Amino acid sequence: MKFILKIAALLAFGFISQANAQEIKAEFKKEVKIEKNISYVFDYPQNAKGNVPLIVFLHGSGERGTNLEMVKAHSPFTYKNLMQEPVAILAPQCPENMWWDTQAVYFLIQEIVQKYKIDASRIYLTGLSMGGWGTLKLAGEHPDMFAAVASVCAPTDRVMLANIHNYKDMNLKIYHGGMDDVVLPENATNFWMKVHPINPKAELIIFPNDNHNSWDSTYSNPEFYKWLLSQKK
Repeated sequence: MKFILKIAALLAFGFISQANAQEIKAEFKKEVKIEKNISYVFDYPQNAKGNVPLIVFLHGSGERGTNLEMVKAHSPFTYKNLMQEPVAILAPQCPENMWWDTQAVYFLIQEIVQKYKIDASRIYLTGLSMGGWGTLKLAGEHPDMFAAVASVCAPTDRVMLANIHNYKDMNLKIYHGGMDDVVLPENATNFWMKVHPINPKAELIIFPNDNHNSWDSTYSNPEFYKWLLSQKK
């Protein structure tokens, strides 16, 4: 009987507490400082006159870590002789066991544009594999920053597809190897099928005999740089 009375008393206390509850409507506002840290290689043409275009390159998962020389592998750095004008190239490095922090890359680009003579209407973004994913992610987050975007053998995700309208005005090319067994070609074709109806100028380029290393066919082609550097915001 005492047990029943205790339960009844607790229930009654609960009802009273709920009856006396106060509903608060307010707004939370607080400035939060975020520190970003990312290493990079920056190649700037010393003899250029006036502002120069900037190519931002995001490497793949194999070049993560602390050896900055690795970020230049498989990249536009190798093919500077194919560029018909002085061009700055920025290549950040993703830390080991991480994926691209696109917010950090965005802040880095802003810093470079402020410090050096960069033509803000001619900023280009490209990357391969994991860096291709970072390229599409960053471009979708800041579509007004880049004059042209080129992803190579890139994984895609549901967030990109859900926000496909962010790519509707973009000068965009999607490159992939038809034999890629690391990142399947469906990543490129599915993304292109979503983006092409709203952005007819977006191009899908499949190299039918390439495996995952479609970056060789992409970056070794002089027409790639001719197209890229011809775009302007």
